[in-house]
Amino acid sequence: MSGFILLSVPSIIYGGYFLLSVLSGEQEQLQLTDFQKAMFKAGHAHAGVLVILSLVAQIFADYAALSKSWLWITRVLFPISAIVISFGFFAAAIGSNITHPTNLIAVLYFGISLLVAALVILGIGLIRNKK
Repeated sequence: MSGFILLSVPSIIYGGYFLLSVLSGEQEQLQLTDFQKAMFKAGHAHAGVLVILSLVAQIFADYAALSKSWLWITRVLFPISAIVISFGFFAAAIGSNITHPTNLIAVLYFGISLLVAALVILGIGLIRNKK
């Protein structure tokens, strides 16, 4: 799982490069609002932080007292939540002249619920470990 997570990092790097080109004015044809730029920055920042959390969670999962099924669910939920949360920021700001979140903000909240589930399951598994 960690290998797959690491393979996602180049896409985050490219996203950062693209975001930098937007913020430096090289993509003026996009005509993004300040709200859209802020949401895109937030989506990119969350992607990076949540990928690091996903990698750390893979190590913690090695020490959790969870069944194989719950362990697998937890290992997968962390990177999936990183993708869904980041996508939620972008999705909520897609369109012309968007100045507030669209209904697609629900994607962000869904991703947050996935992350909370992963955190609770892993936390319980670590607390249950008697080693």
